[in-house]
Amino acid sequence: MTVTKTAEIDHADEDLWVFGYGSLMWRPGFPFVERVPARLVGLHRALCVFSFVHRGTPEKPGLVLGLDRGGTCRGIAFRVDKALRAETLAYLRAREQVTHVYLETLRPVTLLAPPPTPAAGGHAEAARRVRALVYAVDRGHPQYAGRLDLAAQLHLVRQGHGQSGPNRDYVLATVRELDQQGCRDTQLHAIARRLAAAEARPPHDRPADTPST
Repeated sequence: MTVTKTAEIDHADEDLWVFGYGSLMWRPGFPFVERVPARLVGLHRALCVFSFVHRGTPEKPGLVLGLDRGGTCRGIAFRVDKALRAETLAYLRAREQVTHVYLETLRPVTLLAPPPTPAAGGHAEAARRVRALVYAVDRGHPQYAGRLDLAAQLHLVRQGHGQSGPNRDYVLATVRELDQQGCRDTQLHAIARRLAAAEARPPHDRPADTPST
């Protein structure tokens, strides 16, 4: 993966687009002037990052999302006024790069056009393409979890609790946002169903966690 030079990201004299695919979708944490459903090609959303800070600890890791190689990803693109570019980048780096598990890069994303409106004469807008800031997983980082089976993912999500709260809350909030977009993510929705089913049972009927591999 080609990583964009930091100077190109920092010093561009234009509005900043940020692509959110996990918690940034439902808790961006920065001011923006536009929020648009978007599609990124060449990377896909996956629970592939051990969390040692926000949703877990080194002793009991959680599992959070990263963008891994291949496929496509539906998410949200946020446009930030260029006057707030430096402030927003500083915020995102403090939030996303605590352990430098992500590669910070600019990637082309397609902004998904809204449906036709009478004001537009009944014609759909042409889809826009922009370069957006993307945080993709660094496969060479020790926190890269790779492709885990469902049981291992569930174990990590159930045990994870970090500075930003329980890992399960992170997963369920992301699934709720995807539902609002009319988007399904097979793995995340499967985990969310199992989390909800386990919590609906009496405590003595709940299965023990399956150890992660």
